[in-house]
Amino acid sequence: MHPERFLTTSLRSHPRGESVMRILSAAMRAVEPDEAVRRFVQREGQTLIVAGQVYDLEKTGRIRILGLGKAARAMTDLLAECLAGHTPRGLLIPKQAFNSLWAGFEVQPGGHPIPNQNSLQAAAKALELVQNLSENDLLICLVSGGGSALMSAPQPGLTLYDLQSLTCSLLACGARIDEINTLRRHLDRLKGGGLARAAAPAQVISLILSDVVGSPLEAIASGPTAPDPTSKADALGVLKKYDLTGKIPSAIFKALENAPETPKPGDGLFARVQNFIVGSNLLAAQAALAQAKSEGFIPHFWGAAWQGEARDVAKTLCKKLKSDAKRPFCMVAGGETTVTLRGAGLGGRNQELALAAVNELAGVENVILVTLATDGEDGPTDAAGAVVTGDTKKRAQAMQLDPDAFLNENDAYHFFEPLGDLLQPGPSGTNVNDLIFLFGF
Repeated sequence: MHPERFLTTSLRSHPRGESVMRILSAAMRAVEPDEAVRRFVQREGQTLIVAGQVYDLEKTGRIRILGLGKAARAMTDLLAECLAGHTPRGLLIPKQAFNSLWAGFEVQPGGHPIPNQNSLQAAAKALELVQNLSENDLLICLVSGGGSALMSAPQPGLTLYDLQSLTCSLLACGARIDEINTLRRHLDRLKGGGLARAAAPAQVISLILSDVVGSPLEAIASGPTAPDPTSKADALGVLKKYDLTGKIPSAIFKALENAPETPKPGDGLFARVQNFIVGSNLLAAQAALAQAKSEGFIPHFWGAAWQGEARDVAKTLCKKLKSDAKRPFCMVAGGETTVTLRGAGLGGRNQELALAAVNELAGVENVILVTLATDGEDGPTDAAGAVVTGDTKKRAQAMQLDPDAFLNENDAYHFFEPLGDLLQPGPSGTNVNDLIFLFGF
């Protein structure tokens, strides 16, 4: 991704703005889907090598490819090229529709972040793709962010409305993504190892671009080819934790009671399944820090497991930004925060974190805070995050913009838009959670 796609008013006017944009760009380039697949997949004659594992294509029967998630297109294109001559058949389930360049590949977009009728169609086509495979056949899954909503096969007795209502309630109450996916795994026939079970006894390879903090296999796209360490009791516990009993369809509880348990670690089903993480938040952060060092910044990494309310995380990170660390520095933190909705505004967790930082950094000299959703889309907006400096509040007041009022309405988008400090690089085609950059000069 070209650095200038991160240009904002504050970065344009800052003497180190170009350096900041190059650091953001380096983070994104490190997790571009095609590069992630290329690092793990090679073809040597009739041999396919995946993460050091060797597969003899001459002894392989049918090859099926399932691309699931926001990076489906870029991940699949490279693999399809690698397997040219073996006429693989494939299904791509992205967020946006596009025309496949490969014969034998169908594109079926799903719904995101709320599953819709397209998500049901995508699941039905995925089941058709993997049914009746034999032990000599090979299924290669290319999994990336958004897969949980894009493909949905509800357990018997559940309707699409039931899942939509549950998802909306979980997003609104501030539930973490791992908690949301715990429920999804137990309410869906393809999640929590369900796809691997449907494809058995075929050999299954999953190349996974992680969009979940810590990269637990069962949480990424709700683990369609991974064992599920959680139980139906854990799923019920999430509903109780957020006091959703009586607020969601009763069919959800009935399904949790009647659905079979998901396959667990140690299940023989997974003896013929290999899951590989090919890209993650940590990789993006490391690339950013390396670029920062080359730009003359002192790099600091604050971990890739930041979670919790966006506005609370903002306060903690601003304290680090205001520290007496030797300058110039670039601090990077990764993870995925949450937002408990209080108002009817527009924004996402990255923009909310930035808005919560405005008062914290007001009047502080020579600092910049940047928030970035690596998929290029933060919440239901065309922004990936925002830029905050010590002058942001002063500039906002001159426009009669009160950061507290906008924060109360969860309306970060309309706060930063007139300031020209929304990051709007466009959809990136990848997703490895969020990054927060703290610069001191």
